Amino acid sequence: MFVLNILLALAWAALTGHFTPLNVVVGFALGSAVLWPARRIMGASNYFVKLPRVIGLIAFFLRELLLANLKVAIHVLSPLKHLTPGIVAVPLDVTSDVEIALLANMITLTPGTLTLDVSTDRRVLYVHVIDLDNADQVRRDIKEGFERRIQEVFQ
Repeated sequence: MFVLNILLALAWAALTGHFTPLNVVVGFALGSAVLWPARRIMGASNYFVKLPRVIGLIAFFLRELLLANLKVAIHVLSPLKHLTPGIVAVPLDVTSDVEIALLANMITLTPGTLTLDVSTDRRVLYVHVIDLDNADQVRRDIKEGFERRIQEVFQ
């Protein structure tokens, strides 16, 4: 269904003659609207369950990216603030390679944090934080934020 939705979005852009990102997004939304009633004919699919979850994960990541950029900018512009970098061990509930890689990359792409390593048993992720005030809060933010949303997408 996802591939069909992409093809419908590209067809929309071709028909309108404008391959702008906004027009492709509009085509994707229109394709979803067309596919919604066709879901019974095409068979059981969890596409329309997962699509909002994927959009939610992307929106959450963009929000965290913006907030992290603001925090890092404040640190850079405040020469009097002393940073206390640290490494936090985050226990993992995600198990597949794709889920772990996605979590690690989202953490690394967020300014102020960097994924360092995954334990050999793949149960712990080691994260460097530029300003570590509370390790438990960092763990909680990662687990209740990125990890929970990734689990929702892949379940």
